[in-house]
Amino acid sequence: MLWLLGACAFTSMASMRVCDSLLPALASEFSAALGKTTGVISGFTLAYGVLQLFYGPLGDRYGKLRVIGVATLSCTVGNLAAAISPSLDWLVASRVLSGATAAGIIPLTMAWIGDSVAYEDRQAVLAQLLGATVFGMISGQWLGGLLGGMVGWRAGFAVLAALFLVSGWTLLARSRKLAASQPSAPHRIGHLTARVLSLPWPRRVLGITLLEGLFAFGALAFIPTYLQMRFGLEMATAGALAALYGVGGLVYSACARNLVRRLGESGLARLGGVALGTALASLACLPSWIWAGPACLVAGFGFYALHNTLQTNATQMAPQARGTAVALFACTLFLGQTTGVLAAASVVEHFDASFVFAGSALGLLLVGATWAALIKPHQKTV
Repeated sequence: MLWLLGACAFTSMASMRVCDSLLPALASEFSAALGKTTGVISGFTLAYGVLQLFYGPLGDRYGKLRVIGVATLSCTVGNLAAAISPSLDWLVASRVLSGATAAGIIPLTMAWIGDSVAYEDRQAVLAQLLGATVFGMISGQWLGGLLGGMVGWRAGFAVLAALFLVSGWTLLARSRKLAASQPSAPHRIGHLTARVLSLPWPRRVLGITLLEGLFAFGALAFIPTYLQMRFGLEMATAGALAALYGVGGLVYSACARNLVRRLGESGLARLGGVALGTALASLACLPSWIWAGPACLVAGFGFYALHNTLQTNATQMAPQARGTAVALFACTLFLGQTTGVLAAASVVEHFDASFVFAGSALGLLLVGATWAALIKPHQKTV
């Protein structure tokens, strides 16, 4: 079951990142400004973020595995619609549908793991899920560009539709045999959300998370486009270089246990901010595309070092309403991502992507330092 859920999570994240390398091709196909094509990214992430709060109580009422399976199957429709899009508006609408349905996969998978795996084993299992999602991000960025260059931009959506169909159908068939898929009592989401937001510490965690999503993902979305436009790289090459961001995340996940033990959460947050800031500043003034690979690798390592400390605190920021708190965390992250992509698109359209990287570098340095300063005194009171 964990492998099957990992396959659903992998495909969900690949779907999120598949358009990163396709923006120039979409602009050419539909004779649109580059900034307008970013709707295929921001539309997905906005729907993904907003719908987080919907799937939590739905999974509690009808069974988490059942809802994950239905959401995965529903992603098939959005990706098939994207593959046959006759216009950019149709494609953006298809991506909104894909984001709305994909929102029910990863958060509910984490909730199911929390329900089904003993606490002493949970960290290792969640690390496996992290590996699946990061690998999905890598594959989405790289294969989107590879298939776009070899076959056409529609091919990536067709492949994703097939993966969603197989994994969703299989999960639904398997979930009927497991007691964990049985429904439980619904929760009052509005009341629990108000309780979480009434506490000062969750508000601080969510505020930092919003800024992290804004600066980090706003820059990440334009790395392939930047490399294509500045250095004339092919889509596949630009996507492969950007995918090293995910490899940096896998490197972090392999050494996270030792880093936490040596640096503590405060030191890890500071390291993540410095690594992200340094990498993005390097991208802003690249003398050659060859250096983009190491910069993306370091940026990925830095992001997951910073993000892991936020994610850990999100699971404990409101123990009396943990499910709602984690849903708010995910929603806030992706709302920040959507805002960041839209803001970055405006900068790219009027200036240059190097300004996005430079601004994000400074912003993430400040975010890392601020979060490290906030978390240290809080840990002493816990």
